[in-house]
Amino acid sequence: MTTQTDHAEIRALVHRLFRALDERRFTAGWARDLLTDDVRMETPLGTSQGTDAVRATEEALGRYDRTQHIASGVILDTDAGTEWVTASWNALMTHVHHDATLQQRGADADPLFTVGGRFEAELRRTPNGWRFSRVAVRPIWTKGQPPLGVGAKSA
Repeated sequence: MTTQTDHAEIRALVHRLFRALDERRFTAGWARDLLTDDVRMETPLGTSQGTDAVRATEEALGRYDRTQHIASGVILDTDAGTEWVTASWNALMTHVHHDATLQQRGADADPLFTVGGRFEAELRRTPNGWRFSRVAVRPIWTKGQPPLGVGAKSA
């Protein structure tokens, strides 16, 4: 059973993950502070594991000039054990296209690609606190066009 302290730590970890994504902090320290070594990342662009997951995240976000990820409604499985937990939360993900993308698309190009969705995660308690062992992005709706070279269904 997780405690109120666990809940607060996990909610803070969710927000730290989103802040790190938006600030593009893809370092060994970033990964160590948020993710287990064997983390599995599932996105519409594909699934990756371990250090490949960190590289894939960096590559995916590099398709945009900047991003803003907002999380709300973090829900934990309160019946989980004391060493692992599942969590989900709503997300609003706003992506700003690079100028080069907008120039290729023309004068009327929308500078934003916005995604509303849900994140699902598994977290594991480590000696250094809670860490994500699996993170899955589940888009529900999109507005605008994905970056060049990415189909609308896989964005």
